[in-house]
Amino acid sequence: MPTKFTASQSVEIAVPKQPIPIQHYLRQPQRLVRTLADNSRIQQLSEDVFRLKMRPLNFMSLKIQPTVDMRVWADTQGTIYLRSVGCEIRGFEYINQRFSLNLKGYLSPYHNNNETWLHGKADLEVLVDIPQPFSLTPKAILEATGNGLLKSVLLTIKQRLLHHLLSDYRYWVISQTQNIDVKSDNTEITLLNFE
Repeated sequence: MPTKFTASQSVEIAVPKQPIPIQHYLRQPQRLVRTLADNSRIQQLSEDVFRLKMRPLNFMSLKIQPTVDMRVWADTQGTIYLRSVGCEIRGFEYINQRFSLNLKGYLSPYHNNNETWLHGKADLEVLVDIPQPFSLTPKAILEATGNGLLKSVLLTIKQRLLHHLLSDYRYWVISQTQNIDVKSDNTEITLLNFE
């Protein structure tokens, strides 16, 4: 019988004022994905599906490394949604055939007292048939260990989001405004040439 592990994590981020609102940045979900993990562990499969090779996880004395396929998309208000669409445990065929992962989350901008904030939540659920001899471990210990492991995964994602999202947003705004300035400078040069 499968054992179920669950974890949830919320995040609130104050967004510093920039010339371009963060809603425009959030309409590019691939940028958010790149803030969640190192580029070397991300493969883009289609416009909105990404394969994320997670860091190896230690469960009891097993070392597993899930690979998760995630669909990431944005709505017109700038809310980003994330859903797992597939998962594979490489190297452990027994566990891979008896393992399912469900990840869903969102990150949404909102305004409060003339300030912009991001609010997000992620829910992670894993169902797995625990192999012998681990299945002989009391269920309460298994669940506490598994839930703790999932919570640490979500906490790592939250920390990366807190540290990388706003710096990438700042970088993106600078690159966008410099492109606009360069274009306006080129326009002025063109106008001068026509005079």
